[in-house]
Amino acid sequence: MITGELKNKIDGLWDIFAAGGLVNPLEVIEQITYLMFIHDLDDSDNIKAKESAMLGLPYKSIFADKVKIGERSIDGNQMKWSVFHDFPADRMYTVMQEWIFPFIKTLHSDKNSAYSKYMDDAIFKLPTPLVLSKVVDALDEIYAMMNELQTADVRGDVYEYLLSKIAQSGRNGQFRTPRHIIRMMVEMMDPSSDEIICDPACGTSGFLVAAGEYLKEKKKEEIFFDKQKKDHYMNHMFHGYDMDRTMLRIGAMNMMTHGIDNPFIEYRDSLSDQNRDNDMYSLVLANPPFKGSLDAESVSGDLLKVCKTKKTELLFLALFLRILKIGGRCACIVPDGVLFGSSTAHKSIRKEIVENQRLEAVISMPSGVFKPYAGVSTAILIFTKTEHGGTDEVWFYDMTADGFSLDDKRTPVSENDIPDIIERFKNLDKEADRKRTDQSFLVPKKDIVDNEYDLSINKYKEVEYQPIEYPPTFEIMANIREIEIAIGKEMDELEKLLQM
Repeated sequence: MITGELKNKIDGLWDIFAAGGLVNPLEVIEQITYLMFIHDLDDSDNIKAKESAMLGLPYKSIFADKVKIGERSIDGNQMKWSVFHDFPADRMYTVMQEWIFPFIKTLHSDKNSAYSKYMDDAIFKLPTPLVLSKVVDALDEIYAMMNELQTADVRGDVYEYLLSKIAQSGRNGQFRTPRHIIRMMVEMMDPSSDEIICDPACGTSGFLVAAGEYLKEKKKEEIFFDKQKKDHYMNHMFHGYDMDRTMLRIGAMNMMTHGIDNPFIEYRDSLSDQNRDNDMYSLVLANPPFKGSLDAESVSGDLLKVCKTKKTELLFLALFLRILKIGGRCACIVPDGVLFGSSTAHKSIRKEIVENQRLEAVISMPSGVFKPYAGVSTAILIFTKTEHGGTDEVWFYDMTADGFSLDDKRTPVSENDIPDIIERFKNLDKEADRKRTDQSFLVPKKDIVDNEYDLSINKYKEVEYQPIEYPPTFEIMANIREIEIAIGKEMDELEKLLQM
């Protein structure tokens, strides 16, 4: 977690944007992202220069000599953060607007630059030289504090705190799945060092970041002491797609601030024909959009064969099945309607997962998990792609608490089912004796088939009613008479007092 002082600095940076008229949280984070890219480009260039000097190898800086921008040749050194941050405000603004942003867009020709890929359509929106000067000074202070702290992931924590501002912005909170829910799903899936992980609706890359952090924490030596595995982790493991370019930039920056050098984050309509991924990934982690329906003409024909519908939540399930390798696993969030919907499309996708793949778990979450931005009830589905069935029993869990109050405030509380869910999921052999009156239990495939593949926990959960014995009617009537007499006496006493 970041310190109070650093948090105050970030809040101060946010206030500078607000005072300058930029109040849309996505736009603010996008502009901060651009500036952090520019700062990091200078940092990484300096590090590479030092490493090359130590090894006695030649190195040519991207800022070396003259840089051609349009028809002009500019001294590249002036575009380094460490140089231009000392310029007067007006000159800094001109350099940023006329030189640096166009320069960054040309970096795509440098295939080693992961940064340039996400800056191609960057638009500089800071309104005045004074606002830019204040923002640059504030970022310098934030970077200085981060360097002093020297904690393992202070950069990631800072960016995560910035992203929390999206969640506070009302409607835009739909982009963010609560971090503790993401972490729970990652822990349940326990990714290995050779996974190829995909989120086809990645937003700010929360699932990919959490998977990367989990691997760094649990399998650090296995990955970072092996050249091939480290290369796989940095360059080939993480794949994310989204249709919002702002979110792509923020998502890519989020990955890189968490130490993943070259994530494959790309603009793509995952449900359309432009997505040709097939049997590619070993793990899918996702919370796809539940935005209702879309234009059927834009949807890939392969997906419509599995599930003829316009509902995105059903089409994404069909997509997960297509893009996973045989043996690949999926943990995804779905709205409750997916579990019990009675349409042909709802039933067909559930039947496909139960009959032809291996459905492992259905975790029902309370409706307050996504508050204050949505009150929809959701569940987590966990399944493995086999193409030959394998569903014998399905584990159901009725989550009632996630460590936060289920109202709009979402304040921390002591009740939390998440540790129990992770522990029980990792030891499903111990669940065999659980009754359907318990919070979690196993349901045989036959019962699910008999219920038309209904996956809602209420279909299988049994409620144990405790018989309550009431006294006979004549006793109740006698008690009421006694109470009436006592009330009458009290009223008489009160009346006497009022007459005195």
